[in-house]
Amino acid sequence: MSLRAMNQQIQNMPRFSREKSDSLFEIAEQALPGAGLGSYSLARDIRLIYSHGQGSRMWDVDGREYIDYVAGAGALILGHCHPAVVRASKAQIERGGHMFGSLNDVAVTLAERLVRGIPCAEKLLFATTGSEATAYAMRLARAFTGRDRILKFEGAYHGNHDYAIVSSFPRETGDYPQGVADFAGQPAATTSTMLVCPYNDLDTLKKIVAEHGRELAAIIVEPVQRIIPAKPEFLEGIQKICRENDIVFILDEVVTGFRLCYGGGQEWYGIRPDLAAFGKVVGGGGPMSCVAGRADIIDLADPNRKGRPGYMYINGTLHGNPVASAATLAMLDELSRPGVYDRMNEYTRDLCAACQKVLDKYGIEAIAECTGSLWQILFMKSPPVSVSDMLASDQAGMRRLDTELLRQGQYVLPGVRRFVSAAHDDLDAEETVRGLDESCRVFNKTG
Repeated sequence: MSLRAMNQQIQNMPRFSREKSDSLFEIAEQALPGAGLGSYSLARDIRLIYSHGQGSRMWDVDGREYIDYVAGAGALILGHCHPAVVRASKAQIERGGHMFGSLNDVAVTLAERLVRGIPCAEKLLFATTGSEATAYAMRLARAFTGRDRILKFEGAYHGNHDYAIVSSFPRETGDYPQGVADFAGQPAATTSTMLVCPYNDLDTLKKIVAEHGRELAAIIVEPVQRIIPAKPEFLEGIQKICRENDIVFILDEVVTGFRLCYGGGQEWYGIRPDLAAFGKVVGGGGPMSCVAGRADIIDLADPNRKGRPGYMYINGTLHGNPVASAATLAMLDELSRPGVYDRMNEYTRDLCAACQKVLDKYGIEAIAECTGSLWQILFMKSPPVSVSDMLASDQAGMRRLDTELLRQGQYVLPGVRRFVSAAHDDLDAEETVRGLDESCRVFNKTG
């Protein structure tokens, strides 16, 4: 069925019916844990099952329309079903949707394009997900240095593998540098191997490195941790510490890569990590990620080294997937056009300014914060510097307002940052502000 036919069918449905959603949720509750696809769950009256998206909008199976600020967790930087991405993906599927064991021409073309576009890249290796990319980056660092320990920053999310989910979701700030296992099923080796430091805190980092530097294979950091931007001197300080102590500097660009600007967090902050992990925009919404960086580190995964000392094993059924490669190439073509990032970032700044006026109008102690095209409404008085600031904020109030925004037709995940895409326009902004106004009115009335 064409998108036009689907939209026509949806327009003929009752506006607030939940018949299809409830029916599908009955199936999901039997087949999926918590009737979900991951770690997010919504209250029963607002839980959603989506049918399709177009541009900046999504529709659920019962016909309700939403302005999408989740954007595929940031992967859909051009919005849903961008014509160039659809054409490229369709053309590649007709040539072959999956190949394994040898190179394909589209992946080679993409590899060359990414090496040109990523500031730190001399070479890269493909993976499938952002989690896989950070896991490979950590393994490369261990193989390169012969050391076991990795330092991460409290509250940072580097994926879903065991080493990543240490002190990613702290309930209180930690006893540095000791990390805490976030979930059941994690082996003790994860907390003994991962060291933890507060974000944006160079003084504490220096103390930890002074004591444990000879054990550290890498320091991994995000340029923007959730919605908290790094202080420029913080990333510069990490780079300097790593170089002085022969520690591999890993920049997690899964979110920020090709989003803050074409050169990602590296260009935004003017830094050069040894390795960088990418996903989301790299993949064009499909199954692809990569690790880019110094050739002498990346070459440890050279399959010709197999069986020799120092070889670092990688492998994956979908590595270099040709459809995801074609989608990414089309996306990079669009992102290379003049003014794309300026428009997205300006839209985000203007939207936050308009949202702030609404929050102030209703006397709600919250701020609309953004970095590039990432934004969020935070229930605090000043911008956060570390996860401690987030923990001290009114997180329940933040989630309550976000839940009301969902009822007003804005797809946001309660308590989670938002993403602007190149498809968002002035009408989206106007409706977003109107929806926030109504949400604030309800928030004050029910609070």
